[in-house]
Amino acid sequence: MNGKLPSNIKCIVVLTFDIDGVSGAINMNPNSVNFPGLMSLREYGPKIGTPRILKMLEENEIPATFYIPGYVAENYKDLVKLVASKGHEIGHHGYMHEPPQTLSKKEEANILDKGSEIIENITGEKPTGYRAPGAELSEYSIDLLAERGFVYDSSLMGDDIPYPIKSSTSEIMEVPLHWEMDDVAYYNYAPSLGLRQFMATQDHLYQVWSTAFDAAYHYGLSLVPVMHPYVIGRPGRLRTLERLIKYMKSLPGVKFMRAIDIARLYKQ
Repeated sequence: MNGKLPSNIKCIVVLTFDIDGVSGAINMNPNSVNFPGLMSLREYGPKIGTPRILKMLEENEIPATFYIPGYVAENYKDLVKLVASKGHEIGHHGYMHEPPQTLSKKEEANILDKGSEIIENITGEKPTGYRAPGAELSEYSIDLLAERGFVYDSSLMGDDIPYPIKSSTSEIMEVPLHWEMDDVAYYNYAPSLGLRQFMATQDHLYQVWSTAFDAAYHYGLSLVPVMHPYVIGRPGRLRTLERLIKYMKSLPGVKFMRAIDIARLYKQ
């Protein structure tokens, strides 16, 4: 294994789900609220996709991390409680899915505090992990996260295993991701937002992701799929994800972890 980890672990898989709901579409274009089709597409995530995902994870006995914008958490409090009750991690994902680089330092700080307060009020615990909406931090993000006691960020792409990133006064861990493992890159079709890319087939997604997993397994790395319930929660796609999970579980030395757990493991 790459790093000082138990010899019986060959690859760590961190399943992550960004429950964006309508927040990302509204942040991208406030006029999105006037497009019922687009709103229903995004609402499918928390209403239908996430409960289906939770059931699949429970059946396969796998922990995961869910990043939830404060706006979505406010409107789906029972869902947030359900996610937490299943033992999954709930991470910070902005309030209205605001990319940090579009904000001033004060605005970013206020959104961090607001989102944390919302999640704590619902679950009783402050989030200790963060993923930037749009997977792009600002020049202030690491300092702001460190000041607030966050253990890790999961927005950067500088390695294939968790690594430390320094703030002005300390450091936090980075649980890196990559666009190759992001479901939106394959399925993001939303004409109301001007997105008309050709959608991948389920077999194509399985081929790309299983190849990425095989390589991570070979080299002793971690793998962090970035998924969105309004995308991966569709029946055919979720069945493909489950097929991949069963393949991963069939190999010795594969460990499924929440992002907070792998961050703490590598920090040690």
